[in-house]
Amino acid sequence: MNDAAEPADDALMLAYAAGDIRAFEMLYARHRGPLYRFLLRQLRNGALADELFQDVWQRVVGARASWQPEAAFSTWLFRIAHNRLNDHWRAQRHRPAAPDDADARTAQLADPDTPERQLSALEQRRVLQRALDALPEEQREVLLLRLEQELTLDQIGQITGVGRETVKSRLRYAMDKLRAGIGP
Repeated sequence: MNDAAEPADDALMLAYAAGDIRAFEMLYARHRGPLYRFLLRQLRNGALADELFQDVWQRVVGARASWQPEAAFSTWLFRIAHNRLNDHWRAQRHRPAAPDDADARTAQLADPDTPERQLSALEQRRVLQRALDALPEEQREVLLLRLEQELTLDQIGQITGVGRETVKSRLRYAMDKLRAGIGP
């Protein structure tokens, strides 16, 4: 592998399938943060996000021998995460509500900023999180994949199993609802 240029994900996955553990370590280092943030934002529960995060990587490890570069590795990885989330929600039959004391817990978080800045930033995050929470699951998922993971519409379509136009539609509706939920 050339030190001057980072190897592509596909090349790393193929090298890992051939037995190169370092290739897997590079893939993991490259994708662990975005994948974990995606799961955490969807689940809003650190312990559950940890569990699904490990499960997704176990599935990657288990599928290494049969993996083929038919789609970008990141698309494949997030497709696994998407499917795992769907399995989880099907098993739960509903999205759990926030704990009754969520606002109290949030208010107790220490912040080195001034109380005014803390309150302003906290309120902005609350407003954004409430607006995100109010989105239908399909819209929230495509929005997070687009904004946080910076995936293309085609990649999001491959992950979620819908067409590009459906992804565009969901993004547009999500943005409209977020604007309405956040206000001017």
